[in-house]
Amino acid sequence: MAGLCDLSFLDESGFAPTLPTGSTWARAGTRALVWDEPPQGRRLNVLGALAPDGAAARLVWTSPAGKVDGAVVLEFIWRQVAGLPAAPTDLPPGYRRPRPCVVVLDNGPAHLSRVVTAALPVLEAAGVTLYFLPPYSPELNRTEELWRHVKHEELPTRSYRTLADLRAAVEQALADHAASLATDAATLHDDTSDFHEAA
Repeated sequence: MAGLCDLSFLDESGFAPTLPTGSTWARAGTRALVWDEPPQGRRLNVLGALAPDGAAARLVWTSPAGKVDGAVVLEFIWRQVAGLPAAPTDLPPGYRRPRPCVVVLDNGPAHLSRVVTAALPVLEAAGVTLYFLPPYSPELNRTEELWRHVKHEELPTRSYRTLADLRAAVEQALADHAASLATDAATLHDDTSDFHEAA
């Protein structure tokens, strides 16, 4: 599929100032205490799209100040995932992406909002297809693995005193993952180039 189109998996996740703690250490005979920050007003919502395969592997994300609604989802797909050159009303007549783009996503309310569904014909005409997964099938969305990895392995600090600290930690973890994907994609591209030259 990676050779035929640009395939991305899209999903959003929320990060609370105190993340789940699987285990901790304490002195023998003493009670373990874990710092807990109340989440009111300090929850971070992140919308991400992962293209995990091939030489074009990449990760893009946005963390809006408010909630992730249909307008945020559409803007993100339009600009950052599909890379379309202009707003829907300003696309040149007959414009189509050089390569088809398929975005895999679940049936979340923001994904099925009026704003997004109204834009489906324009997206299709520009070469962008939204593929909605069957209900209750998070295992089919590759971005779910990314969120789990970031929350449980990439954020060693489990409580953040401020939203700015939480945002900085999450964005650094995502930037590190994006850099790793880009490095792997470049290595894959070099390896396949050598193969073609040898052939």
